[in-house]
Amino acid sequence: MSRLRRSNNNNNFNAVRCPCRTNTSRLVAQRMRADQQGAVTAELVIAMPAILLLILLVAQFALYMHANHIAQAAASQALSATRVDGGSAPAGTAEAQRILSQLGSGPLQGTRVSAERGQTQASVTVSGTATNILPFITLSVTAEAVGPVEKWTTAQDGARP
Repeated sequence: MSRLRRSNNNNNFNAVRCPCRTNTSRLVAQRMRADQQGAVTAELVIAMPAILLLILLVAQFALYMHANHIAQAAASQALSATRVDGGSAPAGTAEAQRILSQLGSGPLQGTRVSAERGQTQASVTVSGTATNILPFITLSVTAEAVGPVEKWTTAQDGARP
């Protein structure tokens, strides 16, 4: 039990505590500290795999974007070779394969190139898969470039080309 004693110089009550309560509160504080030992380890066991997964997802996304950029660059260069005057679909396919071999097969694997050239339009499609970091994710990459076929025309009846 606590006893109250009145101070002479002010009107505050000062509590005088029983020694048995002080020991009990110390024991409770010690138990609480003992109960929390290892809590940081448990938190890290849960948090670290999630953090590592997040880092790997960011790296996988970066590889996917890089592979997409490589495919788009190859399709664009192949379209230039396909649509020029005197160009052909096999020339476009060869140009895409050349660009893909120059840029390496790291981020973009299993590439397939298809080029078509019509009377007025040419198109090139480059597809493949991005390199996997995470085993359960397979990201396919497809890039397509389409443009008009170049033709030389002559001025007729004095009209400007």
